[in-house]
Amino acid sequence: MKDVIYITGHKNPDTDSICATIAYAEFKNKTQSIPAIPVRLGEINRETRFVLEYFDVEPPILIDTVKAQVSDLNIDKIAPISSDISLKMAWNIMKKNNVKTLPVTNENNNLMGIVSISNVISTFMDVWDNKILYKSKTKIENILDTLSAKPIYITDGSPIFKGKILLASSNIEDDCIEDGDIVICDASPKILSDIINKGVALCIITNNGTVSEDLIKLAKAKNCSIIVTPHDNFTCSRLIVQSIPVSHVMSKDNIVSFSTEDFVDEIKDIMLETRYRSYPVVDKNNNVVGSISRYHLISQNKKKVILVDHNEKAQSVHGIDDAEILEIIDHHRIADVQTFSPIYFRNEPVGSTSTIIASIFFENGIRPSKKTAGLLSAAIISDTLLFKSPTSTNADKLMLKRLCEIADIDPEKFAREMFKAGTSLRDKTPEEIFHQDFKVFTINNIKVGVSQVGTLDLEIFQSFKEDMIALMDKKIKDNNFALLVLMVTDIIKGGSELIVAGEEKEVVARAFNAKLEGNSVYLPGVISRKKQIIPPLTTAISGLNNA
Repeated sequence: MKDVIYITGHKNPDTDSICATIAYAEFKNKTQSIPAIPVRLGEINRETRFVLEYFDVEPPILIDTVKAQVSDLNIDKIAPISSDISLKMAWNIMKKNNVKTLPVTNENNNLMGIVSISNVISTFMDVWDNKILYKSKTKIENILDTLSAKPIYITDGSPIFKGKILLASSNIEDDCIEDGDIVICDASPKILSDIINKGVALCIITNNGTVSEDLIKLAKAKNCSIIVTPHDNFTCSRLIVQSIPVSHVMSKDNIVSFSTEDFVDEIKDIMLETRYRSYPVVDKNNNVVGSISRYHLISQNKKKVILVDHNEKAQSVHGIDDAEILEIIDHHRIADVQTFSPIYFRNEPVGSTSTIIASIFFENGIRPSKKTAGLLSAAIISDTLLFKSPTSTNADKLMLKRLCEIADIDPEKFAREMFKAGTSLRDKTPEEIFHQDFKVFTINNIKVGVSQVGTLDLEIFQSFKEDMIALMDKKIKDNNFALLVLMVTDIIKGGSELIVAGEEKEVVARAFNAKLEGNSVYLPGVISRKKQIIPPLTTAISGLNNA
């Protein structure tokens, strides 16, 4: 989709990531003309779902990638043609629009075939059967249009003429005219009368000839259609074949077409192999929306993206290298996302990205809507654990107070309800628990994954422990992690049990100067992944590499 900006948080989104995305989209839509669309990269966890339902806000749409697709290209918006129009009309449309091919569709706009210039030219070069009008089921409307003719009398319905095409001479008896034929002739009353009496199906009168009322009555009696064209006999006989419908000559088999959902990288190879002038483009319902040629690939439009709550490639949307990053709003360490040109990058050491988003609203004299203020409040409460986290700052506290006034909520009461909803493990599998807030980091070329789960009681989690360790061991093997850490954070007591797996799990013991008991260790006062887990792990892994 062109001319939109996608605003996205990180994979396995948490409440701050989702709420900051929605809020910043509201801000951009109030301050710019290009639409901003909030999107997400994963399923919404229970805490975030509670927040969205509480403030009656729809979740962002789910996307898989921002790689360039056919929908991002400036394709030719040539309207498809119906299969029953004449070759002459198709030729005129091609000349008018300066195109070499036209897609042909049925009454539902579904792709049926392709007609090209070579298909039309073949009507001039090939030797056609003189019953081609019948074999191609050519309608009288096509004949009238092709010959610029006007009807004098047309038999009932929309007749299809079964006979052969003949050019009448002065000696009718030698012309082998038979019942049902199509005859091109002048307006000579004697010749015309003889032709009609032979039972022909259609008389084409050339040179704008005049037909008497008596001959019209005879034609009606004999069920013979009569039309008059301004062209002479030679021109008429040359043009009439162009009245056949495009369905008779169009390509129907092995059509190479592309979908608006196809990736540009993939269609390049197909174009190189086939090398057609152009290719029809269809949407997901197989409706034709235009056509594409190789030159369109030169002017491809990259998707425009704004990243919030992350700036690390491993946490970002698939295809981010092919997108145009416009801005980054974050409160984490600066990582490895690269851009092609300078961008607006705002990174602040606060407890929540939503604190920064709220600041942007107020700095620009814009008051967030009541719903958005509620979302931002919930995100600050979630990311700071209502200021129990060491990442909390006075800026977070001041911003929460201001937002709660707009949203008309009691922060402590709301926090209790939100944490209760978010920490419930009922009906959840170990896989769902592990991925509800999971982030991947690359530290000194070592792949590390850290998941965090909040709970109101650590004892509740013990029944999941063995299954969780088995799951982590499998993920290490399947995804080449050197270390996986699951933080089970006690929101009430303010500490975390770390469950670890991987060949580098002893790094955790060195990082926190603690002894692992099997696969776990409890760290009192540790509740922040960003500030209390990643920095010590980074230091310990760096020391490991330097040893």
